[in-house]
Amino acid sequence: MVAGEAAADAVARARRLPGLQVGLHLVLVEGSSVLGHASLPDLVDEAGWFGSDQVSRGFRYFFSPACRRQLAAEIDAQFASFAATGLALSHVDAHKHMHLHPVVGRLAIAGAARAGAARIRVPAEPQDVLAACGAPPAPGARALFAWSRWLRRAAQNAGLAVDDQVFGLRWSGHMDTRAWQRLLPHIPEGRSEIYTHPATHQDATLRRLMPNYDPVGEFMALCDARIGARLREMTGA
Repeated sequence: MVAGEAAADAVARARRLPGLQVGLHLVLVEGSSVLGHASLPDLVDEAGWFGSDQVSRGFRYFFSPACRRQLAAEIDAQFASFAATGLALSHVDAHKHMHLHPVVGRLAIAGAARAGAARIRVPAEPQDVLAACGAPPAPGARALFAWSRWLRRAAQNAGLAVDDQVFGLRWSGHMDTRAWQRLLPHIPEGRSEIYTHPATHQDATLRRLMPNYDPVGEFMALCDARIGARLREMTGA
């Protein structure tokens, strides 16, 4: 999130970890813009904030030429802001998986290809795996999985790599130790991404942005020796 409150701190930390692969998390809903209201009058409020109205926003991104022009300018600005950090761009994804929207997705893919990113996230979580974990599908999850196929094809056609499956959607904000223990025995063959939102503590900002999430529990899971040992065993690392 290049316009996020902690962006400068995140960049400084990344520079101290040259082996860390850093990606761009495009923000086009529920977050701060780079260009602000003067350049994005149809997309953000006076404070430069994208609203949380994801569905209605998606319709505007699709049907309004003015919104699409502003959207393209903001995506270009976010890629430019990342480039200005001097960090190598490893991968691209989007807040709230907004790049599943065909207009956003095509712009994100084009930007990623121009910027030299190797990968883009395709948020496709196999429902049969979740069923094996004892987690029934959430409403619309199967439809979302099917819809993600267009993004996979478009990304691959642009020369971007994609993972075979992504986990973390069903338990978003709650990838704690128990969730990892349920999931890992059922990880299928191929390349999987498991994403989390870890934090060492939950301050007022996190409570405002992620009121129902457990970032500390997710952080503790990543530090759990049992989880680390199981991942090393699975990957041969």
